[in-house]
Parts: sequence; structure tokens; C-alpha cells
Amino acid sequence: MTHHPRLNNHGQTVVIHSPSQATPLPTWQDPVAMACVVPDGPMPEELHGVPFQRWHAASAATQEWEALAKRHWIEEPAFVVPAGLNRTAAGAVVREPDGRIWLVAPTNQFAGYQATFPKGTLDGKSMQATALVEVFEETGLQIRLKRHLVDVPRSGSYTRYYLAERLGGYPGDMCWETQAVMLVPVNQLMDHLNNHHDWAIVDAIKAL
Repeated sequence: MTHHPRLNNHGQTVVIHSPSQATPLPTWQDPVAMACVVPDGPMPEELHGVPFQRWHAASAATQEWEALAKRHWIEEPAFVVPAGLNRTAAGAVVREPDGRIWLVAPTNQFAGYQATFPKGTLDGKSMQATALVEVFEETGLQIRLKRHLVDVPRSGSYTRYYLAERLGGYPGDMCWETQAVMLVPVNQLMDHLNNHHDWAIVDAIKAL
């Protein structure tokens, strides 16, 4: 048992009952290895020429996230929510040049997830801005959206996922909702994703 270095939304300490285990630093440079970092954990200086540095450009202001999204706004299909799903969400699949994909391990396996893709419910922001802020909060990464990937139903919500690339950030800066951030080869994704709602996303990644 350990404490997350970030407090929750109520200013309370978060206890991690079964802490994740970080992998050795060389795994980050190995395209066939799963790499994992825990909160504030050590990272290599860079990966694929992009440094790992804390990103201070983001703030909680909706208009600033919208401005960031508009810098690289992408065309996307209409978002048609099926009947019976009354919540909407957005997230991103962040892919490295070596093909590996970024996943998050929710703290204490919240909602039963061992690992999943970063996403969050729309709260007044556009879908593209929501994807940017949710990835940053859950992984510490600064990203750029590249294209629409897939829309999938989840338990009570309908979620749009974008394909994205990493521009910067430091994954050890994950928020209290995340106890580990992982970089996973595509052929190992199903070893970590235990919720069937994520499987359609894996199919979409493999179809790229």
C-alpha cells in the first residue's frame, strides 16, 4: 500500500492498495517490450526524439483547451449517439512511431479496469478539446489529434476515440485517477485490456 502523490478532487489523500510495478528504463527504448511508469517515476530523457518533460502550458480553463484543440483541428464524421446511451465521452489512442500504444491503469482498478485508453465524459468542452484534456490528466502527455479512429458504446455512454501522437509531457505526472501509465505493443494490448468495451478499439488500431 502506498499514497498517490496527487490529492483527489476533494483534497484528500488517495491510497493505492496494490501499487503497479515500474519496468526498467531500457524497456522504453525496446519496441517489442511493455514499459510502465508509476507516479513521479523515472523516465528516459526522450523517446523517438521527443523529450519527456512536464507540460506546464495546460490549465483548467475551458477556453484554453479549446484554443489548443483549434490549432490542429481535424475533420471528423458526425457523432450519432445510439438510443439508450445518454452520456457522451471522448478520448484518444496515442501511438508512438514504433507502433506502441499508451494505456492507463486506473487507480485501484476503478470500475474493474486493469488498464484502458484515456477518455472522459464531455463537460461542456468540444470532443476534440475533451480528448486533449483527458489524455493530459490521465497520462501527463501533451498530444496532437491526427484523425478520427472509432466510436464505441460503453456501459451507459457513447465514446469517440481519436488517433493521436505525442508532442511532449511526462507520464509520471499522471493524476490521482491513474496509478500507472504504460506503453504497450499492439500484439500485447489484449494482455492488459480486461474490459470488452475496449476490444473494438483494438480492432480499429489493427485495421489502420
